[in-house]
Amino acid sequence: MSSHVTTAPARARRDRTHFLYLAVVGAVAAGIVVGLVAPSFAVELKPLGEAFVALIKMMIQPVIFCTIVLGVGSVRSAARVGKVGGLALLYFLVMSTVALGIGLVVGNLLHPGSGLHITDATASAGAEQAATGHASTTDFLLGIVPDSMLSALTSGDVLQTLLIALLVGFAIQAMGAPGEPVLNAVGYIQRLVFRVLAMIMWVAPVGAFGAIAGVVGETGVDALKSLAVLMLGFYITCALFVFVVLGLVLKATTGVNILSLLRYLGREFLLILSTSSSESALPRLIAKMEHAGVDKPTVGVVVPTGYSFNLDGTAIYLTMASLFIASAMGDPLSIGQQISLLLFMMVASKGAAGVTGAGMATLAGGLSSHRPELVDGVGLIVGIDRFMSECRALTNFAGNAVATVVIGTWTGGIDRARLDRVLAGDEPFDEATMVDEVPADEVPVVQPALQERARLQTSSR
Repeated sequence: MSSHVTTAPARARRDRTHFLYLAVVGAVAAGIVVGLVAPSFAVELKPLGEAFVALIKMMIQPVIFCTIVLGVGSVRSAARVGKVGGLALLYFLVMSTVALGIGLVVGNLLHPGSGLHITDATASAGAEQAATGHASTTDFLLGIVPDSMLSALTSGDVLQTLLIALLVGFAIQAMGAPGEPVLNAVGYIQRLVFRVLAMIMWVAPVGAFGAIAGVVGETGVDALKSLAVLMLGFYITCALFVFVVLGLVLKATTGVNILSLLRYLGREFLLILSTSSSESALPRLIAKMEHAGVDKPTVGVVVPTGYSFNLDGTAIYLTMASLFIASAMGDPLSIGQQISLLLFMMVASKGAAGVTGAGMATLAGGLSSHRPELVDGVGLIVGIDRFMSECRALTNFAGNAVATVVIGTWTGGIDRARLDRVLAGDEPFDEATMVDEVPADEVPVVQPALQERARLQTSSR
């Protein structure tokens, strides 16, 4: 009798969130209509989308910090975290290389950019992007170290949060039993953070409406016509990468069908599509991967690191955009020049998280450092970058979701039976809390070994 009483509210909450995401779909459609009918008014709605993305981004660092501290602090051996991180970086390097190669092949087959011409306005737009995107590898590495321990939680830099969370997690691990109260406190903070995130999601329709209306109002349909070949080629290339390359990797290593994983993450893809930022779904990806049976150390290391080092969509974009610009400027790249430039781009892309506009800034900065004569051509794709940004973000997100499951399988950090049940729909994700509920008198997040040790200490008193 009591079990029925406790499950009914959860079902009601899930039903309400179902209608929430239907509202997001309606808001996207309404935004497109407003953008086409009243473009000037639609542009003024853009801050609504920016505000919603800002609300989500303010939750990213607390989510990452709590997840990593709980994951690292509750495992027995530091080597476990090191193994996960090492395999993750190796996997990211391989998949980024494959993404660059696919973009290279498709770009050479389509020859996008032929027949276009550079105007003064286009050249100035390219120079502006280069100014914002230029940064050296040294600056990137030094930027990982925060000004202070606490500033890492407010800087907006995911890698800074990752560094501090790892240090705190290892410190708690080294403390042993005295560190358990800290770990428990972080567990309750994590549940609070996810509750706040669930509340923020209720304004998603407003954010989606403003974001889509703004981009359609700014761009219209004129910019899409002359650049349709590049856009369609990019979309097709990303689709092939996700469904063929990632699908084969996932099936071969885990036996999981890529379609079932993407269906499980359907709401996150909708959120990314409406905001054009994969970061808007990062906290939810962490929560959903844990719910699906991937352990906290794997999720805590792979997901945040992947958002800086596993940008498959951005890699494809950099490849095809570089070839497009070179062709449009009448200076096509030779095979040797393509390989040299793209190897440079692979390094330059690290740290360019899935934020709207980051891909173009990285492209311009990379060209400025390696082939400055091509920078003026970046302005050619300013008009359609937002539409390509959505596809980049979706591909990056899919790549990181697959990476989490694959690496969790390799390191033994996944409950395969639970994963199967979740993907089959037998254990729905709790949209209201975003964490698995436990009785209030139990330790909420520590692993069984620590729970047993705490129980023994309590019983001996």
